[in-house]
Amino acid sequence: TYREEKEQTVFFILDVSASEDIGNPGRTKADVAKEICGVLALSSVKESSHVGLICFSDIKERYLKPTKGHSQAYEIIAALASLKPASLKTSLSKAIAFAMNIIKRRSVVILISDFIDEGYFHNLRSLARRHDLVIIQISDKRETRLPKLGIIPIIDKESRRTFWINTSFGDFREKVIKRYESRKSELEVFCRKHQVNFIALDTDEDYVPKLLKLFRVRNKSLKTS
Repeated sequence: TYREEKEQTVFFILDVSASEDIGNPGRTKADVAKEICGVLALSSVKESSHVGLICFSDIKERYLKPTKGHSQAYEIIAALASLKPASLKTSLSKAIAFAMNIIKRRSVVILISDFIDEGYFHNLRSLARRHDLVIIQISDKRETRLPKLGIIPIIDKESRRTFWINTSFGDFREKVIKRYESRKSELEVFCRKHQVNFIALDTDEDYVPKLLKLFRVRNKSLKTS
């Protein structure tokens, strides 16, 4: 029993689409996500877990079959550092479908994304039923606290289209904030309903306290279950 608990499989599903490139240089959503993935991979192999990785955009960008040992964690970190995604777009639905095809045994699945997408909740529900799911949502203040800057160009990272937006006019900023809060709230409600561990992080905050709190809660629930 002890070996089964220790030798679990941990799978990271990491969103590497172009929307992840938002943020300060060296501290974009992609940078923070990769850093968290690397830290947790090292922690997982220390606990004798098999660790695997799926990087996705709207296609599979990189897949590493789960295995044990520190060399696996270092391979994951190296793969993340050298990754150059082939596609700019996002499809959480396709990523989850691919993961469910690949991951046969019940595993700990850590899904890291900004969750800027639509139509993925059906597949996410299936993933939560089959596996022990952890969701980490990463955002950047440029998406949630846009200042009044007048008319500025906004680049859609995934379509590469430029839109000229008047950030000082009407309720534009309030709509942006409301959309973000709605997306986050929808995820939180889903996670409570399906007993999924959830944390939301901003690129400019220290993620360590939230991760420690998350895994303390998980450890308590595992001990009492």
